[in-house]
Amino acid sequence: MINLKDFLENPERYIAGFNRRGFDGNKIFLELPERSNQQKELESWQQQVHEASKIIPTLSPAEKKKKIAEMKKISDKIALIKSNLRVGSLVETPNLPKDDVPDGKNEEDNVVLREVGKKPKLESPQEYLALAELLGIIDMARGSKVSGSRFGYLLGAAAQLEFALVQFAQSIILPAGFTMVVPPALIKSENMAAMGFLAGGGERETYHFTDDDLYLVGTSEQSIGPMHRDETFNEEDLPKRYLAFSSCFRREAGSYGKDTKGIIRVHQFDKLEMFSFCLPEKSDQEQEFFLGVEEKLMQKLELPYRVVKLCAADLGWSSARTYDIETWMPGQAVYRETHSTSTTTDYQSRDLHIKVHRGEKKEFVHMINGTAFAIGRTLVGIIENYQQRDGSIAIPQVLQPFMGGLKSIKAPAHA
Repeated sequence: MINLKDFLENPERYIAGFNRRGFDGNKIFLELPERSNQQKELESWQQQVHEASKIIPTLSPAEKKKKIAEMKKISDKIALIKSNLRVGSLVETPNLPKDDVPDGKNEEDNVVLREVGKKPKLESPQEYLALAELLGIIDMARGSKVSGSRFGYLLGAAAQLEFALVQFAQSIILPAGFTMVVPPALIKSENMAAMGFLAGGGERETYHFTDDDLYLVGTSEQSIGPMHRDETFNEEDLPKRYLAFSSCFRREAGSYGKDTKGIIRVHQFDKLEMFSFCLPEKSDQEQEFFLGVEEKLMQKLELPYRVVKLCAADLGWSSARTYDIETWMPGQAVYRETHSTSTTTDYQSRDLHIKVHRGEKKEFVHMINGTAFAIGRTLVGIIENYQQRDGSIAIPQVLQPFMGGLKSIKAPAHA
């Protein structure tokens, strides 16, 4: 959620920012007063619920029953207002791009900042899926038989590599002040909305259990952000950093037949995600730190990559700035996104009511997310870059200690 008060006081900055992202900033501004009034009403009802939650445990059984019934009516009003706001213009309004974000109309206008690492010299590089199926480590056919298209099995060494990547990432990231966490894979609708993943067509990408009003996460940041909902940090406790492992679920509704084979765009995959709650004045520094961690992981895996700064029109809904890391895939002769890190400034924390004490005042924290490893895509990078002439796959040296002594993946011997 953007800062409504600041929008009213500095409309030119917001209108220009929305225009950079491809939206009609003037139209949004004209619809603002109605949205502002609804937001104030919502906050009033939410405050009543918050206060009631403190006193209900102290009431007699009869008083408690009466108060709970009152709160149920208020909760219904809150749900109705939230529903109206979700349809309204400012929930359908993305975060403002940072000033240093390049202008552009689509991903073609993203800016390559640097290329790192040497591309392997391979005579006839093969695509990962052909190699993996010959080696018996990825089985899409049986995945489709059991679950439908875009599901698959990681078998043998591929499954071992997944957990080797997890252990390797932990060895690098946890000493930098991160707490490991395995979060819930299902979250409430209000949390998914607050994180900005239901707006701008995002709901089409989600799996929604309507009877329970719960969403399967498409990335673990969706459940890490709301961990501290309605909480206030002490200044000395920030940054609060997490490294989360989660299975992720996406409809991939917008892929339109692209990458329908293999494990690039699947409906279920595993991911290690970094997340930070930090002081506003430290958020740019924190995002650069996240990018540095991502690059360190790539360099230790010795995978060639490039760093890309996304233009304003290609930013995710909540993002104010995003860097992608794209890994060179020799079997496909293309760079593919494997990592991303974004600052959402206070866009998410504002709706989640996550603040920090600053003397006598409180202000909203900033929130940073960043990929450690999207497992499937990282496996693709390893298979294609470490393929050998005989069809085997060498295992990156930094992963070998986590592979039980295995140094390469070879085709199974036939009887």
